[in-house]
Amino acid sequence: MSLHSIKYENGTLYILDQLLLPAQSKYVQIKGVEDGWKVINKMQVRGAPAIAIVGCLSLAVEIKDEKYDCKKSMRQDVEGKLNYLVSSRPTAVNMKLAADELLSLINKMCDDDGFSIEKMKERFVMVVEEMLNKDISDNKSIGDYGAKEILSHFSGDTNLRILTHCNTGSLATAGYGTALGVIRSLFALKRLEHVYCTETRPYNQGARLTAYELVHEKIPATLIVDSMVAALMRLRNVSAVVVGADRVAANGDTANKIGTYQIAVLAKFHNVPFYVAAPFTSIDAKILSGDHIVIEERPEQEMTHVGEHRIAAKGISCWNPAFDVTPAGLIAGIITERGVFKPNDLLKALNCQVE
Repeated sequence: MSLHSIKYENGTLYILDQLLLPAQSKYVQIKGVEDGWKVINKMQVRGAPAIAIVGCLSLAVEIKDEKYDCKKSMRQDVEGKLNYLVSSRPTAVNMKLAADELLSLINKMCDDDGFSIEKMKERFVMVVEEMLNKDISDNKSIGDYGAKEILSHFSGDTNLRILTHCNTGSLATAGYGTALGVIRSLFALKRLEHVYCTETRPYNQGARLTAYELVHEKIPATLIVDSMVAALMRLRNVSAVVVGADRVAANGDTANKIGTYQIAVLAKFHNVPFYVAAPFTSIDAKILSGDHIVIEERPEQEMTHVGEHRIAAKGISCWNPAFDVTPAGLIAGIITERGVFKPNDLLKALNCQVE
């Protein structure tokens, strides 16, 4: 059974505090937008899809019992809180796209005399709740498309060795996962020999979270430190790399957890296909290339300390970007719930969506 990072029922929201994993599994209640912003910003919940879902659900929880004088005041309140939630982690596009869609919805209902304040609330909450089920369904499609794509390059009954970076499973989504969903699908098909997951410094999402999920589901796996990737590819015959994405530019450049870019460079050198697995909502048509993606920078303490214990020399300066951008030319395919796209085919796919 997959882990659940989000528990929501009848207007009550809890998230699994991922800062405590793997030592402790503790759920924290989210009572409103302020709580939602804090758990996202502090990375108690993380992963682009999960960030969007938790952010929107925190607003749904808050407005459910809110009293508004008029529809306009509700619209203004929702708009302000959505903008606030977007500021919690600016690189992940999913929250921004979800906010834009929900703001469009609230504007339409505000202008429609057929919607009372109560009906606006009900419709808004229902749309947000649907995000949970859709995310799980989309992730399973990503897993199936990804497994089929990777297997198409291997003849016979070859079992694959997959390398992944950061955490892209049930703990980063509503359930199942994106890149880890592809791995799950390969495992279900009995075509997975082994998974290698990086520790993913400085926040150690791979060591703390991905390893936790792989052990939980009894998937054969080995943890490696980030600096071992080149040696792994040279000595262990890696079949493919599959990672997630926090934002994909229209040209296929992809922002993902720091360290992804260097893995893609190494994969290119060793002739290992490098795939990005992400929901279609991670593709940002407004961003033409990775040069325009805003990269979040995190506190230096994430580098200088492990917990409360300092591991770096006092007085050293730090640079701690949370993400890097992998150029489209290094990416073999972008796996979505709508299929697998070559990076240079994304613009066509986006234009078809608009039409």
